[in-house]
Amino acid sequence: MLISTIKSIAILIMVGIFYWLPFTGNQAQAIASTWDKETAPLLSSSKEVSVYRSPYCGCCEDWIKHMQKHGFQIKDDVKTENMEAVKQEYQVPSQLESCHTAIIDGYVIEGHVPADDIKRFVAQSPKQIGLSVPGMVSGSPGMEMGNKKDPFSIVSFDNNGEMQIFKEYRSY
Repeated sequence: MLISTIKSIAILIMVGIFYWLPFTGNQAQAIASTWDKETAPLLSSSKEVSVYRSPYCGCCEDWIKHMQKHGFQIKDDVKTENMEAVKQEYQVPSQLESCHTAIIDGYVIEGHVPADDIKRFVAQSPKQIGLSVPGMVSGSPGMEMGNKKDPFSIVSFDNNGEMQIFKEYRSY
């Protein structure tokens, strides 16, 4: 019984290695660099970011690295088991929820929003309270998966729950 369990674990490890191998090395770096090229200037007032996330989320760490590459400083990296309370406190509409919530200059950033879009949003000083990339979109910053790039929309929202498309990514 123990030997068959060990064999099963070894097989699962090998399958995992061969599955993830194509997403490592130069290919993954080339895809990640899609988001690494900075196109919008960082305003001095919008450098500090507070991030709330589950302690078990790996893609959140990748999004944080993306933000740092664009000049943002992570002031707080709060790992919490109660993300629902964070989303309620910051008035994130349930249909716009993702894995992490960030606060920049009082604006709410939900999910894998590209840094340059955050810079443009904050620079506009809009009446909306935040931006969201709902869900876990393959190809968005922090969710790079080789050549897989799903289309996605960045949605702005206000404190009344009104939403509108801020930007769309169909091919990037």
